[in-house]
Amino acid sequence: MKIGVISFAHMHAFSYTKALLQIDGVELAGIADTDAERGAKYAEYFGTTYYPDYRELLAQGIDGVIVTSENARHKEHTLAAAKAGVHVLCEKPLSTNIADAQEMIEACKASGVLLQTAFPVRYNSTVIRAKQLVDDGALGRILAMKGTNRGRNPGGWFIDPALSGGGAVIDHTVHVADIMRWISGAEVKDVYAEVGHLISEKPIDDCGMLTMEFENGVFATLDCSWSRNKEYPTWGDVTLEIIGSQGTISVNATSQKLHVYTDESGYRHHAWGDSMDAELIRDFISAISSGAAEASVTGEDGLHALAVAVAAYRSSEQGRTVTMQELD
Repeated sequence: MKIGVISFAHMHAFSYTKALLQIDGVELAGIADTDAERGAKYAEYFGTTYYPDYRELLAQGIDGVIVTSENARHKEHTLAAAKAGVHVLCEKPLSTNIADAQEMIEACKASGVLLQTAFPVRYNSTVIRAKQLVDDGALGRILAMKGTNRGRNPGGWFIDPALSGGGAVIDHTVHVADIMRWISGAEVKDVYAEVGHLISEKPIDDCGMLTMEFENGVFATLDCSWSRNKEYPTWGDVTLEIIGSQGTISVNATSQKLHVYTDESGYRHHAWGDSMDAELIRDFISAISSGAAEASVTGEDGLHALAVAVAAYRSSEQGRTVTMQELD
């Protein structure tokens, strides 16, 4: 199986590509990137061909492509892959707006190719175990959830709304909104959010607090802020507390780490255990090889999570609760 990568703009591209090379029978067919220095650098690192134009990569007879370009370019790259008959794993958020995400979904369906949204947190062992317990009824009826996805401001194109679609809210809401949907088995009904620029030097939303109500009555909150400073020892967190009528579960998806202290660098951490990114890539490859009708994490999943972020921005701008029906 031949898989290509379009753009190393997003930092996840490195771990995804590394995971590809660990799967038997999978060939990294090439890396396309409009940034020639960056593209050539990683093509050399991974021992593959660099293509300055993604259309050249798509013309190589590849089976699938990982799209890790800037958010605003996901649509262009996904539509081109669909036209070429190439399956797509697209980095989150699926797009910067709902209309583009819908067009991406429709194009992939029309071409008969998979569109998988890159939500690696679904593949974290603690998150999977929490869903199993909820599905088994161990917590009784789910009443509420509280989540966090706090991290560092990535800088670069992430703080250019023309390329990113926004700041922390669009970047970090989608991860936890997706696992809340997945675990609860319900869609978000309405969103109230307070979004602000409190930390960063450049004007971008770096702090956000969302309150969500789901269609089944579950109440949830989410802190999606870029609130970690540059010297913070870990990039951030993904946590989830699930409160049920018969019990509570606390999940920390990034707790598989050793705490390391040295005179030279102070405190840092060393990750161990399972890799969410690697499991995501294995699942994408498995879906292609098995001829699956759809990916396990679909474009629609990406659309629903994106819609929560869009509703959060609108809510903050207008100072009111926004229903998801308003976004249709």
